[in-house]
Amino acid sequence: MTRLVSTCVWRVDEGLILALDQRFGEPVDAYVNGSQVWLRDDGPGGFTLEWRLHPVAGFVRPAPVSTGDLFPAVALALAEGLPPPAPLAALWDGLEAFAAYGEEVEPAPLAAAATRALGRPPDAAGLVDHESIATEWERTGGHISVVDWLLQQLQG
Repeated sequence: MTRLVSTCVWRVDEGLILALDQRFGEPVDAYVNGSQVWLRDDGPGGFTLEWRLHPVAGFVRPAPVSTGDLFPAVALALAEGLPPPAPLAALWDGLEAFAAYGEEVEPAPLAAAATRALGRPPDAAGLVDHESIATEWERTGGHISVVDWLLQQLQG
């Protein structure tokens, strides 16, 4: 049986990276696949949201920046008006926010809470099937855009 999850999605741009840095600081976790993660109690009723900056399809980490230092290096460069270690379009597609521990929440209250936390509304919000996206991502070895798949479900 398909489990649908409420989620919010933002396409990546310089303003999004700067908002994440200014409002959330450094990620609590960074993965070798390029994902950057924040866990924050921003959800409706104060429950924890997972904020995940999704990498582009086929992400390759720019040398010599480590995975853990990538987001801070990019955010600092953008804040100072300098070129980041790689163009944003080569790093991340977008940001997703959803209930971190499976709490049930409707899309509208989630979008409202996420907008308050980040300071900008999502590009899309609604219900998605994370399992189908994860299956396709695994099948292709990470050569799909998770954000494109999320948006396809949200707009489809």
